[in-house]
Amino acid sequence: MPDMSLFFDLGVVGLRIILPLYAIVIVYQCYAAMRRRRRPEKPLVSLYNTRTGGMLPVVFWENSIGRSRSSDIVVSDPSVSRNHCVLLRRKAGWFITDVGSLSGTFVNGVKVTGRAQVLIDDIITIGTTNYQFRRGDDFQSPLRSSWFFSKVSDKPAIKAWKLMLMVTLFHFFMAAEAMFWNDGTNVYSPLILFFALAAVEWGFFSVSYFALRRVNFELEALGLFLTGVGVMLLVRQVERSAYVQLIAAGIGIAIYCAIIKFIEDPDKVNKLRLPLMIAAVVMLSASIVLGKVTNGAANWVYIGSISFQPSEFVKTIFIFIGASALDTLQTKKNLIELIVFSVVCVGLLALMGDFGTALIFFVTFLLIAFMRSGDFKTIILAVAAAVFGVIIVLWYKPYVANRFSAWRHVWEHAQDTGGYQQVRVLTYTAAGGLFGVGIGNGYFKQYFASESDLVFALCAEEMGVIVAIVLALSVALLMIYARAITTRCRSTFYSISACCAAGLLVVQLSLNIFGATDILPLTGVTFPFVSCGGSSVISCWGLLAFIKAADERTYSLKR
Repeated sequence: MPDMSLFFDLGVVGLRIILPLYAIVIVYQCYAAMRRRRRPEKPLVSLYNTRTGGMLPVVFWENSIGRSRSSDIVVSDPSVSRNHCVLLRRKAGWFITDVGSLSGTFVNGVKVTGRAQVLIDDIITIGTTNYQFRRGDDFQSPLRSSWFFSKVSDKPAIKAWKLMLMVTLFHFFMAAEAMFWNDGTNVYSPLILFFALAAVEWGFFSVSYFALRRVNFELEALGLFLTGVGVMLLVRQVERSAYVQLIAAGIGIAIYCAIIKFIEDPDKVNKLRLPLMIAAVVMLSASIVLGKVTNGAANWVYIGSISFQPSEFVKTIFIFIGASALDTLQTKKNLIELIVFSVVCVGLLALMGDFGTALIFFVTFLLIAFMRSGDFKTIILAVAAAVFGVIIVLWYKPYVANRFSAWRHVWEHAQDTGGYQQVRVLTYTAAGGLFGVGIGNGYFKQYFASESDLVFALCAEEMGVIVAIVLALSVALLMIYARAITTRCRSTFYSISACCAAGLLVVQLSLNIFGATDILPLTGVTFPFVSCGGSSVISCWGLLAFIKAADERTYSLKR
């Protein structure tokens, strides 16, 4: 009679080889589907120059008009201001807003104050130049498409339910592998956890597909794929943490849906800027007053047995404040509010000792500032101010520098706190090889923060370097995707929020992986979606909502 244990061993080895290849297929299918089911790019309306006879295409829902080369529509007229006016589309039609130009903006000879509606064949006067407002079909020349969508495939996108089935099957394979670990004991707890995870995944899919009637589900599938990997990795750590992580993911998904609905009208979001600012400052201040110092930073607040990080929730608010509709964005008041809010947030984070999150906020501010102005001088000035601030901190708090004294010298501090963790990360990452030692079979899980800040090493050891790199790429590619879809966004609110949300996730990912592997100083930030931490996974789903909202198909296509 054949030895059944041999078949089980071969099956586990087979899963270890299949999972890395399967992960590549899932991520590829998600991003391939993102390029499909898209309208052909063509002008929404056009502007006809009554003097020269030239025709300008209007391809965005919100368009800056001015003499500056960074404007969407550049007018070569010395009487036109660098940032003159904004032409934007809303449900009620097309509107134009003057943004403080010297010569003013006129529609049919009437000076614009506030938002003025523009109809087909109206004459828009900008400086001394007159444009006739025409239909988009009047512009016949070809448009230059965004490179990401320049060769959009005509093939139909993979069915949403098939993509979800692929993701669920991957998590089932993880559960099956975790059921057979190094002591040979067959434990069914991974299977129970898998069924709970599958219930959350398919419940979310059902709401999206049947209740909301959404056509595309690839971004959600990618988020569920990453979240599920993080949950299943915990099954051989602390099983209770796996269920807490799953509950937090469910809360994050609910917030994800709420944010998409809330920002459907970007004009309404601007009305809540001040309350959101106050809420963010109160939450960060609460961390300083009530926070418990953990790993050198007072960023955890405890209420009974429940703990959370307010700074994770402020990330979502920070994106809300940084992004606005274009006609509001170009006002000085809006810019001053953003600068003051950013300084307060980064300053409070520095006071509580959470320098990793402070760096994430600062880099996100740079992204917002650049997307708002397109001016490198603004970025250089902000970086110079930040360097000055760092010098002040190190001058008055020299002990801060000691936290990074072992950077790039961790092998010299392999047995002390300076490099103990990074040395183990490098050792066990290499020990996992390409295909890993199997879920539950690794030894790195016995070390502190292996499931949170250092989860990259845990994944690399148990699932292999290939899977760890694929997970990292699946998050990193969100930045490219977010940048690509901005050419079709209905508002600068969506384009700025999507790019900055994706940028925040990528910066956080980089600090996590490069800090754990001693390429950068270890700052203690989480791997997006994968690291154990309820506040972190909720925040990641909130940020993902901004990228989803920027996709033109989210609000326009229904099943």
